Amino acid sequence: MSTPNLSLSGTPEEKRFVAESSLDFLIMEMVQLMQRSPVEAENDKEAAYFKLEALGYRVGMALVERFTKDRPRFIDNLDVVKFICKELWITVFKKQIDNLKTNHRGVYVLTDNNFRWFMRMSSDGGSAETSRQAFPYLAFPCGLIRGALANLGVVTVVIAEVTSIPSCTFQIKISKT
Repeated sequence: MSTPNLSLSGTPEEKRFVAESSLDFLIMEMVQLMQRSPVEAENDKEAAYFKLEALGYRVGMALVERFTKDRPRFIDNLDVVKFICKELWITVFKKQIDNLKTNHRGVYVLTDNNFRWFMRMSSDGGSAETSRQAFPYLAFPCGLIRGALANLGVVTVVIAEVTSIPSCTFQIKISKT
């Protein structure tokens, strides 16, 4: 029987795997903690969702601050959203967004066909109950997107939808200011 290597030394690849699994476990525990808190009314469920969303918002702001410090300013909102779909999504979820659609009037729809945090979830063919159980895991990424965009000067509302596990969509509505 071999003992696991508990030291912090190792190849960058080994360190990356630890960081990825740590983030996965952290998100699972955050959602579970919010769901375990006493829920007496629908408002309490919403409060838990908003706490997770606020955490994601702060992380999104910090990540974009770090990633864009040496970049030139973005020209328009489409470039900002493309940055989120490529750079930010790759950093957090190890892949690009699968599909980006826009109506060219301030609404963008991002589709992730294999959302990383849904990959290990089981489903019974896309029932409403499965979507309801998966929905809390989208609060953090909604905040992440909203925080990243806010730091880049784009005020938005981000709405997530679980279509069928492991697919989800994020609708970004840019506020007219």
